[in-house]
Amino acid sequence: MSISRQNLSVIIVAFKSNAVIHECIKSIDDEVKIIVIENSNDQKFKVQLEKIYKNVTCILSPKNSGMGGGNNIGIKMIKTNFVLILNPDVTLEKSAISELILSSQLIPEFAILAPICSNIKYPNYTLHNKIDHKDNMNLPFKVKSVDGFAMLLNKEKINKIVQGETLNKNNDYFDENFFMYLENDDLCKRIGDNKEDIYVTPTSRVNHLGGKAVDSKYQYEVELSRNWHWIWSKFYFNKKHFNYTKAFMDGFPKFFLGLIKYSYYSLIRNKKKQKICLNRVSGFFNAALNKPSWYRPNIKL
Repeated sequence: MSISRQNLSVIIVAFKSNAVIHECIKSIDDEVKIIVIENSNDQKFKVQLEKIYKNVTCILSPKNSGMGGGNNIGIKMIKTNFVLILNPDVTLEKSAISELILSSQLIPEFAILAPICSNIKYPNYTLHNKIDHKDNMNLPFKVKSVDGFAMLLNKEKINKIVQGETLNKNNDYFDENFFMYLENDDLCKRIGDNKEDIYVTPTSRVNHLGGKAVDSKYQYEVELSRNWHWIWSKFYFNKKHFNYTKAFMDGFPKFFLGLIKYSYYSLIRNKKKQKICLNRVSGFFNAALNKPSWYRPNIKL
């Protein structure tokens, strides 16, 4: 089945994203239904969005469940066959959705179909065995994984995968043990392990601000959260898909370097950098002890 605007929905998971989300929504065809999952439970934000945009429904999450958890809420609500996951700091170029629709007519057997990032210095995909696709840059090509800021999911294909996962009792697309980072890599890995295909459409282009989804006044708290969750998520990903030893050996050098930097910043009394390094150390330590990803940014809602 190919994509149409009638069987496509967009999900945007937001958290204090008022500064960027309007540009994101305005870049999407107004005939496509959009669901915004707001992780801050901001009632005023919900009322504002639904008043301005007739194609937007805003759902307030009772807790900050992260990107994966927020997307799971939206996926379970929609009735369409396809869902485009977007970060709030992403904008679509004019023909992005049209090009995805055309690609789906060429390659109907896909689990994920992603647009391409307009900044070629920062590709939003990982290739299989570093195969060079420069000779076919106008045609969709297979990849190993895509970044989670813009990815279109074929629900029929992915439903079969999640329903076959014995430990996935809620049939979640995204593993909610990941709060921040690598939930998309985890989904792509599960799709690849099940011999389903992931494609990138190079003629469908998006712009990604990168790290601007949350209002800049919360920048330091978000930075603390990023440093904690990156090292925790990397450990959990390797443990889940490989083994504990690989997870520990891959993460330990960054843990050790974090300890050294923490000591250095303590000596020079740089409390902000000291706290960032402490969060890196804490993320690894908690992951190594099989603790959940409990850290949350200290943002007053």
